[in-house]
Amino acid sequence: QVQLVESGGGLVQAGGSLRLSCAASGRTFSRYTMGWFRQAPGKEREFVAAINWSGGTTYYADSVKGRFAISRDNAKNTVYLQMNSLKPEDTAVYYCAADSLMNTIVVVTAPSRYNYWGQGTQVTVSS
Repeated sequence: QVQLVESGGGLVQAGGSLRLSCAASGRTFSRYTMGWFRQAPGKEREFVAAINWSGGTTYYADSVKGRFAISRDNAKNTVYLQMNSLKPEDTAVYYCAADSLMNTIVVVTAPSRYNYWGQGTQVTVSS
């Protein structure tokens, strides 16, 4: 019922910036907790950032605190991930995820909280 489409990935030099976008369908988008995850080759999918429905509460992995910022524009049904001071270790496929069921018992950092996922967008940071 919900479709998520990521965009904005690409190749960037270390220290550079990218902004990822995730466009979501559904008129109930404004009530979804949204998250960003990433997966590098040979590694498990890991939490990056999350934002609650109002945009007033955000969560970040320790590895990206101070460098990444998640935001949302509910009028546009879009969530963003602004990535600054990128490092080679940020290289991964980045996935947008949505919790449409309000699975509040599950922590926002857990992939199992989210019931809809995008196809991913590649981010490559060169050294």
